[in-house]
Amino acid sequence: MATKCARARVVRILFGVLLLAAIGWWLTAPRTIDALPAHEPDAVAGERIFHASGCASCHATPVGGKRATGEAKRLLGGGAGLASPFGTFVAPNISPDPDDGIGGWTMLEFVNAVQRGVSPDGRHYYPAFPYTSYARMRTEDVMDLKAYLDALPAVSGKAERFRLAFPWSLRRGIGLWKWWNLDDGPVVSSDPPDAVFERGRLLVEGAGHCGECHTPRGRLGGLDYARWLAGASSMDGEGRVPNITPAGKGVAAWSADDIAYYLECGFTPDFDTVGGDMVAVQENMAALPAEDRAAIAAYLKAVPAID
Repeated sequence: MATKCARARVVRILFGVLLLAAIGWWLTAPRTIDALPAHEPDAVAGERIFHASGCASCHATPVGGKRATGEAKRLLGGGAGLASPFGTFVAPNISPDPDDGIGGWTMLEFVNAVQRGVSPDGRHYYPAFPYTSYARMRTEDVMDLKAYLDALPAVSGKAERFRLAFPWSLRRGIGLWKWWNLDDGPVVSSDPPDAVFERGRLLVEGAGHCGECHTPRGRLGGLDYARWLAGASSMDGEGRVPNITPAGKGVAAWSADDIAYYLECGFTPDFDTVGGDMVAVQENMAALPAEDRAAIAAYLKAVPAID
């Protein structure tokens, strides 16, 4: 009788372990977009998204160990290192090369990579790729971006693989992280709705992924949306990224026109110049139409002021 009870306990324990494993596998599974909107991809519109998203800042192959400039920014062979508290990531090749880049990807695979952080072979991407921000983009804009990328020169060669220490090396666990951190809803809404603010929101919260640097993070790397754009430690551990809410030191006195001018020319109202990692961002913003920079400025003046 005792043996029979012991066997029953073992069976119950094994069943419980299998049930927990099944639940864990389901919770960490990649979740993807199943269908695309009816939209004809436009490469011209995609160039605008290319600049807003800063694709070249990470994916353009460094030249002589330095950031690519000029026409070299169109050669998206990857290779730049991205420092983080979890290790150094290396940006991959996203040129239209069919073997080493994304030339063989379908449109749906590309959209799922950009907006859900899922690779064509069904693996989670690490959030060093800012898909938590790109999830807030219009899917039509992502489709336009793919059309533009497909028109760029193909670059052969895969970027160096990065290595992370345990437990960060377990990609499956990112699926659980996404439950808390992947949300395609707006961070800040306008009431009543405003078209200029909404355009700025799509650029700042989505394509421009400004919060990835300007918002503090929790211990596992998720953004602290209660302190949206309130400044944060630099990801490489050197210095701080400034508060760009209306309460931020320095920018609090800037008008919307000052912000737009800074994004266009790189000069602050007191004639200081843009520096550090923001140089590449400002160059990207300068390539946008004036109405986009004005929309970004309108959004930044309207977000909650956080001291």
